[in-house]
Amino acid sequence: MAKSIYGYKRVVIEGVTPEVDSGRFPIKRVLEDVVTIEADVFADGHDLVAARLLFKREDATEWQSVYMTALGNDRWRGEFPVSEIGRYVYTVAGAIDRFGTWRSDLTKRIAAGQDVAIELLHGALILDHFAGLATGVEAARLTAWADVLRTQSTEESSRVLAISDEVLALVRKYPDKAFETNYDRELAIVVEREKARFSSWYELFPRSQGPSATVHGTFADCEARLPYVAELGFDVLYFPPIHPIGRAFRKGKNNTTTAEPGDVGSPWAIGAKEGGHTAILSDLGTLADFKHLLAKAKEFGLEIALDIAFQASPDHPWVTEHPTWFKHRADGTIQYAENPPKKYQDIYPLDFESRDWTGLWDALRDVFLYWAEQGVRIFRVDNPHTKAFPFWGWAIPEIKREYPDALFLSEAFTRPRVSQRLAKVGFTQAYTYFTWRNTKQELTEYLEELNEYPLKEYFWPNFWPNTPDILPVSLQSGGEPAFLARLVMAATMTSNYGIYGAAFELMESVPFKPGSEEYLNSEKYEIKHWDLDSPVSLKNYIAQVNAIRRENKALQANDGLGFHPTDNPYLLSYSKSTKDGLNRILVVVNLDPTRVQSGFVTLDLAALGLKDDQSFVVHDLLTDRRYSWSGQRNYVELRPAELPAHIFRISDELI
Repeated sequence: MAKSIYGYKRVVIEGVTPEVDSGRFPIKRVLEDVVTIEADVFADGHDLVAARLLFKREDATEWQSVYMTALGNDRWRGEFPVSEIGRYVYTVAGAIDRFGTWRSDLTKRIAAGQDVAIELLHGALILDHFAGLATGVEAARLTAWADVLRTQSTEESSRVLAISDEVLALVRKYPDKAFETNYDRELAIVVEREKARFSSWYELFPRSQGPSATVHGTFADCEARLPYVAELGFDVLYFPPIHPIGRAFRKGKNNTTTAEPGDVGSPWAIGAKEGGHTAILSDLGTLADFKHLLAKAKEFGLEIALDIAFQASPDHPWVTEHPTWFKHRADGTIQYAENPPKKYQDIYPLDFESRDWTGLWDALRDVFLYWAEQGVRIFRVDNPHTKAFPFWGWAIPEIKREYPDALFLSEAFTRPRVSQRLAKVGFTQAYTYFTWRNTKQELTEYLEELNEYPLKEYFWPNFWPNTPDILPVSLQSGGEPAFLARLVMAATMTSNYGIYGAAFELMESVPFKPGSEEYLNSEKYEIKHWDLDSPVSLKNYIAQVNAIRRENKALQANDGLGFHPTDNPYLLSYSKSTKDGLNRILVVVNLDPTRVQSGFVTLDLAALGLKDDQSFVVHDLLTDRRYSWSGQRNYVELRPAELPAHIFRISDELI
């Protein structure tokens, strides 16, 4: 900065929030959000400071701005709405508020009964300066006001004019940018559609939707399943890979290394002579059948999400067409996937250190673009942490440039920093460790971590109590109460959640072997037939929980989550409230699936918008029962054989 200019810029700007890694990565918001920005803005001496929040669409040429409000101790806050999907940028500017300082001092002098003639002349000079920045009628108006102060024809009218809000508002329209300090970076926001923040996922295998376990399901069979998924209250229907499955080294039932005749293999062993990542397994149907399914799903309020797994079977066309995209062993053969001592001969991982890495990147991006062109806008990405971070940081913005409404779910049960990096480089949502968090302390600490700054600004969790890969120990032995409790927590702790069905609603709980989290007779390796009309199904309960989510805005975002102490380690209590306090949800869960647990919940009344001595009603949305509570401490008793959780809506009205 030139010395002659630097001397005018006396304001310091620090501590801008939110900001991720010094602005290297964007924060995330949803369409129609109001973005709140804070900063420390101050200067030497006693002059007042004016702070402006600047914002615009990333591709816009002109900045918009709002003046920030002083919060005290040199902290300032400003807000602006985001009304389009895409990328925005924002920054902060600050300057000595010469008019505001003069106006404040004048007000004090008038109150003290002092002669202000000289001060009025000084004010005229300030208004002359801002008239030079203004244009047209407004410039003339500022000049006229300056003349009034200068002539002081009636001192009282000059005083009134000097401190009027009308004058202040017009001066504020023309900030003197030559004297402003700008924050040293522009910060980015990725604005997503509403489903990025609030979604309910249901996973099923299309090949298991046929009339029996001996008949391969089709897209037409999936269409017949749409009413069922919609009645459960889900809005995202997620399919594992739908591509041709390799025949070489095909896995048999229960992941055996030798397939028997008729074994269908793993959908994640992608690619055969029929094609690869842009082809469809012919047993499922055609591309036209798939597009018909997409259209039909919309009629039921459902979006189809596709699994994108960047790996290849030995039969994938890429293996012969682009052998350099794969790692080779010392004997010249392609390296199959391994996690020693486990071997996955049916899968070849991609080599992101390939000398043709640019060709590989383009091909992988084009897979997304192909399915987006067919109408898919939600992608669940398999093991993205085994692909290069720079690739995701390039590919996702490339895809969203053409399809800004595309959403990406990161399947990465991996180290926290790795998972967080994936969120930073562009993934919309992320799988989490919720699946393995069971105790009151584990759940509390984990949720508090997810809702801390800055993680909450870019990492949007998606809670899954089970997946085709994971049958957690909590579901293996806890019976129906464990399934119900885990469902309630997944659906109410976060605004995005999902289940792997029909294994979940039919409470599949038998592991492959003791100590394993793999399902016995896993659907990953064989066609299954599910009795969706089984009397033991949890489908009605799931539908009720999803209806509660849709009817209560507090459950549709992760803001406002707070925990409430209980005097029983098996009772977990937490709440969510909307910012306006009109919707308040309190959840109490029995973490013990075998025994009745009771105790007192000590409520944070202030967080719930309640007074210390106030009586109020909690309405259990699961049982439709109402209870009168009063004050901080209130008694609960949960019998897992009947219902392991309360989902209360709090009302100030009494019964």
